[in-house]
Amino acid sequence: MKNKTVIGLKLDHFLKALVAVILSFIALLIPFTSKEAGSKNLIGTSISLLSAGHGAAVSFFLYLAAVLTIASLVIGVTAYFRTSVKIVRAWMLVQIFATFFWTTLLFAAKVILEEGGIEDSFLLKSAGPGFWVGLAASYVSLVFIMKVAEVNTGYIVLSILGVIWMFPILWIVLTALRAEQGYYVGYFFPKNLTLKNFYDLFHNSAVPFGKWWLNTMIVAVCGCVLNTLIVLGTAFILSRTRFTGRKAFMNILMIIGMFPGFMSMVALYNILKGLGLNQSIGALIVVGAAGAAMGYHITKGYFDTIPKAIDEAAIIDGASRFQIFTKITIPLSKSIIVYQVLGTFLGAWSDYIFPRLLFGDRQSSYTVAVGLFWMTDFRRIDSYYTQFAAGAVIIALPIVILFIWLQRFYVEGLSGSVKG
Repeated sequence: MKNKTVIGLKLDHFLKALVAVILSFIALLIPFTSKEAGSKNLIGTSISLLSAGHGAAVSFFLYLAAVLTIASLVIGVTAYFRTSVKIVRAWMLVQIFATFFWTTLLFAAKVILEEGGIEDSFLLKSAGPGFWVGLAASYVSLVFIMKVAEVNTGYIVLSILGVIWMFPILWIVLTALRAEQGYYVGYFFPKNLTLKNFYDLFHNSAVPFGKWWLNTMIVAVCGCVLNTLIVLGTAFILSRTRFTGRKAFMNILMIIGMFPGFMSMVALYNILKGLGLNQSIGALIVVGAAGAAMGYHITKGYFDTIPKAIDEAAIIDGASRFQIFTKITIPLSKSIIVYQVLGTFLGAWSDYIFPRLLFGDRQSSYTVAVGLFWMTDFRRIDSYYTQFAAGAVIIALPIVILFIWLQRFYVEGLSGSVKG
């Protein structure tokens, strides 16, 4: 594509992008802080922070928001007079970072302004129009610049949503690294960072997190293996065989599955208590496996898509049903097996309601979901909140690792599976 064509075809988007960037620049010149603080604009605030004796460690977010906004305007004007694909791409890259730093000010402005002595008690609702105009204009600019660069609209939306969705994750990670204790501190970025919360989580006699984590891993792994095997076996039988009562059996499972699982929890607890199995992780595994067959529907639907001609060819060659299941159906169903494994592991890993009812006050049998909720009780939350955040980060790691390891099996074709 010729360089001139890029701007020529997208002139309307280009002009809108340039107007939005100009608006972002104007936002630097209108009040950024509240009236009580003198209604300083962002540039004036930056100068005041630079001349202050001390400031927050995250003050560079404010400086970079201003610098990158000005840089975006300069590159945009340059692109208007000198059309170039490289300049447009550079403009988009600069605007991405400008938008990011404008967004971080939502969380860092309080610390920056209070630590720098600009505001005594800053709240976003009292921020000046320059803050909100700059934030909104940065996103509008990014959308139109990406359109000029011929980036797909869906990708634009996903990029913006991705940035927004990352902030809760960033918040829990920063809270886990926060040196200041307490539940509510009124700012996003910690004043001091430490790894002590992770250390205390495993070395606090009142919080046996290591035991909770091991209990959860045992339940999740055993439940994942048993549930997956049961679902695969049930789905295969209902998909590939025909027997008396098959439809009635499927209808019964469907009707039972319509009732929420928590309706039977009290009855299950009393049964387990009568058998002497309550307050044990073994009971949790058994109960999870007992109801696994009712989740066969999606897997059966996938098995139905595998041509039955494959089974017939295997039977002619002397294969048994079990051999067809293990050597043909399973290798062709890696994607649905991955789905089943991730679903059952995640369900067992994050389950709270039934383990909370089952274990009662037996803290040594807690899973991480029950244990972490115990830490957020109003009597303990101020003491354990940062350790709770550290625990939340740790329990997310197995899911992330499992997903990364299994995602390569998501797409599996049937090419070469039918005999010629």
